[in-house]
Amino acid sequence: MVGGAAPVRLWSVHPRYLDRQGLTAGWREGLLAQKVLTGTTRGYRNHPQLTRLRPGPDVPLPGPAVVTYLHGVVDEAVARGYAFDRSKILGPPDPELRLEVTKGQVAYEWAHLRAKLSARSPEVLARWAAVEVPDVHPLFVVVPGPVADWEVVTQAG
Repeated sequence: MVGGAAPVRLWSVHPRYLDRQGLTAGWREGLLAQKVLTGTTRGYRNHPQLTRLRPGPDVPLPGPAVVTYLHGVVDEAVARGYAFDRSKILGPPDPELRLEVTKGQVAYEWAHLRAKLSARSPEVLARWAAVEVPDVHPLFVVVPGPVADWEVVTQAG
């Protein structure tokens, strides 16, 4: 946790692997990230999860990364028949944008998610039991490397 705040998780793994609670939380936390990046909320401004979604100095806020991330979450929600309000996203996705995520980060998140699913949604965990290396969110492309510097590593993950 950062500054006593609840942890925010913006998953690099594909949203298809998330249970209902995880997908809903990912949507809510993505919208919070969008608010942080546009300066419309005071909390979480220095949260390590936001490091990779921050736009450069000449990019209009909220920036294409968080917008594209949110569209990926909504796409999964729509595929499941959920009614997430896409109009809350402040712009269209950038279909060409790809951010790098390391192989170590994906492995860490996969272990972290599997631990969460084991506790709250064992049936979802069972559905993905054969997956050793998960697909990533469409915003990301996997590159070699360890767990990201911004990650707050916990024993559960």
